[in-house]
Amino acid sequence: MQHTSQILMIKPVKFDFNKETAVNNLFQVRSSDSAVQEKALGEFEDFIETLEKFGIDVMVIEDSPEPHTPDSVFPNNWISFHENGTLILYPMFAENRRLERKQTVLDAIHEKFKVTRTIDLTAYEKQNLFLEGTGSMVLDRDHKIAYACLSPRTNIHILEQFCEQTGYTPISFSSVDADDQAIYHTNVMMCVADNYVVICLESIKDNVEKAKVSNSILQTGKQIIDISYKQMNCFAGNMLQVNNADAQVFVVMSSQAYRSLNEKQLKKIESFNPIIHADITTIETNGGGSARCMMAEIFLPLK
Repeated sequence: MQHTSQILMIKPVKFDFNKETAVNNLFQVRSSDSAVQEKALGEFEDFIETLEKFGIDVMVIEDSPEPHTPDSVFPNNWISFHENGTLILYPMFAENRRLERKQTVLDAIHEKFKVTRTIDLTAYEKQNLFLEGTGSMVLDRDHKIAYACLSPRTNIHILEQFCEQTGYTPISFSSVDADDQAIYHTNVMMCVADNYVVICLESIKDNVEKAKVSNSILQTGKQIIDISYKQMNCFAGNMLQVNNADAQVFVVMSSQAYRSLNEKQLKKIESFNPIIHADITTIETNGGGSARCMMAEIFLPLK
């Protein structure tokens, strides 16, 4: 199943610009606004309300003030959940992001869901090797393909370890922004849905790699919706497909991403499923992540 109705989201308590991640997240912009936490919290709560209005089941866990984890609103980077009861923990580039692996979050998951296996990849942090969950990888869960653009946060060796332990096939490639800098996370340039893929193909400069990625997508029967650099910079690649308890399927994105898409692209996406969008400008600006990054989808069986 490519999508789920169960979503984990972490309520921010001390959200802020993270200088440790800004060294290679070029989407981050430090705000001079002194009310960043208050605005981020308001955006978060409005986002939750919007999702729940469409029947999406959101498990909200409030972050703790200490230790300070400014990026805790993006849980999909350090943890992922899988249909066979597997929970995976990932090695994180920024030292202060490693603190997001809080026991309170793990306890809440174990209380509600059946976890039969835990794969802990965090020891790679000691070797300065990283794979930041479903930020580093965009998973085609139905076809067991892990798409990953390599970067300082996405190491090919750990990607191969993930695939070996989960039965996925890795499709790795290089993806750069308009200034030829490595894109830090695959999920800002690519979204895999059940019948389509939104992707910034112009960010894959190597024609052999571009053909490899495109052919893989088309061979799985999915249509390609290509986006531009300008749209990618508005987080148009950072979407996530979800469903509700009535099996209605949606794709979730930020309002900035929605506004960046042209009429033809919107029509194509809406031919597959309705769009849900929310204004998360403060979070996007200071955090350098968007709607998909805020949602860790839970495929674990319920207890």
